[in-house]
Amino acid sequence: MKAVVIVDTGGANLASLRYALARLGTRAVVSRDARQIAGAARVLLPGVGAAAPAMRRLERLGLVPVLRALTQPVLGICLGMQLLCARSEEGPAECLGLLPEPVRALTPAPGRPVPHMGWNALRAVKSDPLLAGVPDGSYAYFVHSYMVAPGEHALAHAHYGTPLAAAVRRANFWGTQFHPERSAATGAQLLRNFLAL
Repeated sequence: MKAVVIVDTGGANLASLRYALARLGTRAVVSRDARQIAGAARVLLPGVGAAAPAMRRLERLGLVPVLRALTQPVLGICLGMQLLCARSEEGPAECLGLLPEPVRALTPAPGRPVPHMGWNALRAVKSDPLLAGVPDGSYAYFVHSYMVAPGEHALAHAHYGTPLAAAVRRANFWGTQFHPERSAATGAQLLRNFLAL
């Protein structure tokens, strides 16, 4: 049976993501091996940190062309979602280019510090199997300083001074700006949906 693979991006959320999947009865493998990632049933691209060093790590491991060529379901989480985009102001960095949107810095304001850390409501804008069983207005947990503006690939929005894409999809590539592994029942349902795609 093909494995569910979490790409070893060096991020701090690898263990918590594995535990979240284990709670759903799925054993996930953390890997930086190109063949194992290419042959996986599902691929998760997590990330905590900055876009430029994360892309340098993927390039050093030879994973950039591997990730771009994947045809199975792929889920980018937080920085992982941003890495799916064309480029990021953080660095700046050229990213994987699987979604055409750029990644921009959040703007701090009184009462609205950056990074954005905490629970925020999700507003669905498109029906998608990834969000099945996730009621509109459900809360998810965010920790980020950069964002993708809502666009044609957005499945759900959140609002933090400005609207931002909370979940996106293009073909077999999905992304969430929030952390499903830290989002209680909402996150568990989303991960369950991803595993069933």
